[in-house]
Amino acid sequence: MLVGKINIKEKFSKFSEYWSPRIVAEMNEYQFKLVKIKGEFTWHDHKDTDEVFIIIEGFMSIEFRDGKVDLSEGEMVVVPRGVEHKPFAKDECKIMLIEPRGVVNTGDTGGKLTADSDVWV
Repeated sequence: MLVGKINIKEKFSKFSEYWSPRIVAEMNEYQFKLVKIKGEFTWHDHKDTDEVFIIIEGFMSIEFRDGKVDLSEGEMVVVPRGVEHKPFAKDECKIMLIEPRGVVNTGDTGGKLTADSDVWV
């Protein structure tokens, strides 16, 4: 079996939309997604899964009902299942998300920022 490498910078160059995760790989039941963010997202949670944010480039914050965490390049955070959160970034930020296959970016909240959960790049 030939195993190919994935160039994350090259994958980021293939899309420009914000808040629209793109799948770059799968491992077992988990997907590795790249997303560009800018501005504010919506309050939401994921009732059945934790969510991992790894900052590839830029700076972002995640607001929680009881506080906030600031993240910069090379840092990561695990948001536990069921914890309501709202990501935001003043300027463009590039992130890798790791979550189970089929997770909807807005959880059960829905709205105009809900993205298709099965777009590969």
